[in-house]
Amino acid sequence: MDERLKTNIGSLQLDNPVMTASGTFGFGEEYSDFIDVSSLGGIVVKGTTGERREGNAYPRLAEIPAGMINAVGLQNKGVEYFCNEIYPRIKGINKNTIVNVSGSSIEEYCKVAGMINDLEEIPAIELNISCPNVKKGGMGFGVNKDMAKEVVMEVRKVYKKHLIVKLTPNVTNIVEIAQAIESAGADSLSLINTLLAMAVDAERQKPVLSTITGGMSGPAVKPVALRCVWQVAHNVDIPVIGMGGIQNATDVIEFMLVGASAVEVGTANFINPKVTTEIIAGLSEYLDRHKISNIKELIGKI
Repeated sequence: MDERLKTNIGSLQLDNPVMTASGTFGFGEEYSDFIDVSSLGGIVVKGTTGERREGNAYPRLAEIPAGMINAVGLQNKGVEYFCNEIYPRIKGINKNTIVNVSGSSIEEYCKVAGMINDLEEIPAIELNISCPNVKKGGMGFGVNKDMAKEVVMEVRKVYKKHLIVKLTPNVTNIVEIAQAIESAGADSLSLINTLLAMAVDAERQKPVLSTITGGMSGPAVKPVALRCVWQVAHNVDIPVIGMGGIQNATDVIEFMLVGASAVEVGTANFINPKVTTEIIAGLSEYLDRHKISNIKELIGKI
């Protein structure tokens, strides 16, 4: 382990700044044949909701130039299944195993967060506030600062450990949303979630996805993600985790320079299951080349 790569996200101590993004790394165990999962700074596991969800109808993935669009729809077996069946299998897989918490109502978010709070070896949750809010006309919590603040405040009452809130880029003013969430008690922020996008089949003259639109990720979104991280990191006092199109160590350095304390690698895991460990090695090489004694020196330099 390279001691120079150690960083922290508030109370979370990371051996290096490389984490995995929810929905791209399963529950970690799926990648254990390829890499030492414990060597990563942390892993964010698949999204978990209050009840079982089957996800959206197929097709729900579309490959595009420099990325992909997904409309999986938070397919999972629910929080009780996670606590009883999955947690016992993965609780020692990484010291920073983080659960992505999703929901369609404040009550559902609180139910899931409260149950995860009782799991001793889960030090944090990542609150995904980009899902539809059925009780309020289908609007996502994350696109309205008052709704975002309300859900974080309520979750904060039942969740006592490190609370990360994941931001959507599909807003006019991401700083305004971030500041509202900070005031509600979030410990850190992660951004960006996917960009709303669409793919069309010209021959069939129909949308590719069953849901028509979905979330775009991959290298194409990186410039947008860098801009969002730079804006947010310079306007809040809590740590920021950057993500969006990261493929290599250079991408990680860029995110740290604009203010990220750590990163999450997503779509690249589908292309190369060893990408995270290769990125960690690349970070050490970068520190050697630039004669930097601690990677934290790079945070927010731009």
